[in-house]
Amino acid sequence: MQGQGNAVMSLLSLHDVRLSHGRTLVLDHVDLTVDAGRIITVVGPNGAGKSSLLKVALGLLTPDSGRVERSAKVIGYVPQRLEIGRLLPLSVRRFLAMAIRETADKGQLEAMLDTVGAGHVLARQVVDLSGGEMQRVLLARALLRKPDLLVLDEPVGGVDVAGQAELYDLITGQAREAGVGVLMVSHDLHVVMAATDHVVCLNRHVCCAGHPEAVSRHPEYLALFGPRVAASLAIYTHAHDHGHGADGSVLPLDAGGGGHVHGPGCRHG
Repeated sequence: MQGQGNAVMSLLSLHDVRLSHGRTLVLDHVDLTVDAGRIITVVGPNGAGKSSLLKVALGLLTPDSGRVERSAKVIGYVPQRLEIGRLLPLSVRRFLAMAIRETADKGQLEAMLDTVGAGHVLARQVVDLSGGEMQRVLLARALLRKPDLLVLDEPVGGVDVAGQAELYDLITGQAREAGVGVLMVSHDLHVVMAATDHVVCLNRHVCCAGHPEAVSRHPEYLALFGPRVAASLAIYTHAHDHGHGADGSVLPLDAGGGGHVHGPGCRHG
């Protein structure tokens, strides 16, 4: 999705956002921008304010100070979890159809469920779904709205390891092929570092931000997650014939990039 003159369109911007709950500071002078076709992933320890940041981005929470700008026309949201009372009769088909204005036929809903790997649950009751099935249905519901901005809070919670990579590939495809901007919170650092363009490391304030590989070596990132996590990330390496500048940009060998082994944050082109 491009603006005039082929400039990248910013779908969401947070400027100097500050948020508190009573006397507890939740977010402190946070800046963040999500452009069309880009995946921004927020990582951080429990209690860092990640979910609160998403709620501010969605307009569900009003910051104490700062500015939030949204140019996205349609936002798809996948919450960390959704509790639906067991006494409420609600089929998956009805739950999905409620997400879009026009009448959705069975084929359309089945096709989207197939896309997220949950085609078999269309006729089932929402309350009977497993955690992983529910997350797939929530992602299908968000995508049915044809969003230009997708906001995801731990989107693969409860999904088995094999399915996690599939869903992240699907999310990446939405950004790359459909130009959807993605703002995502996740603890799945191994997969996320390979499936994102820009990482924001949050602990109430922005500790560090940038290209995934650069962030994974940043002292504040290492202080939050520890050397054991850094070592485990280093396992996911592969060789390339290019290097990266200090900002994470790709450099050919003759431009000072130097060939080296990359961590999971390495991206192409």
